[in-house]
Amino acid sequence: MVAVAATSSFAAQAGFALAQGRASAAPSAAAGQNSEQLHQSAEKFVGMFMSQMFSQMFAGVGTNKVFGGGPGEEMFRSVLVDEYGKAAAKQGGMGMTDQIMRALIAQQEKQS
Repeated sequence: MVAVAATSSFAAQAGFALAQGRASAAPSAAAGQNSEQLHQSAEKFVGMFMSQMFSQMFAGVGTNKVFGGGPGEEMFRSVLVDEYGKAAAKQGGMGMTDQIMRALIAQQEKQS
């Protein structure tokens, strides 16, 4: 059940990133600005994707018995995982950012 919710949430995030890419293709936007907006949209999408991956990786990791545990750590871990995803995306996201940018550009060219 959790995997289904995460998948539907991930699909919604993908649709949002694609819509942002479409919106950034406004005719009045300069080419450099459009490229920067596409890069930001792709980076946000990769950050969300990496966060989802990291959350699954950390799901089986227990808490430190000496210094950790409790509801505070559970809340902090989700924030930490999100930040890990953003940091991984800023570092290139294993090459996914460029791939997604190309897909967004191809989608925009089809619509033009």
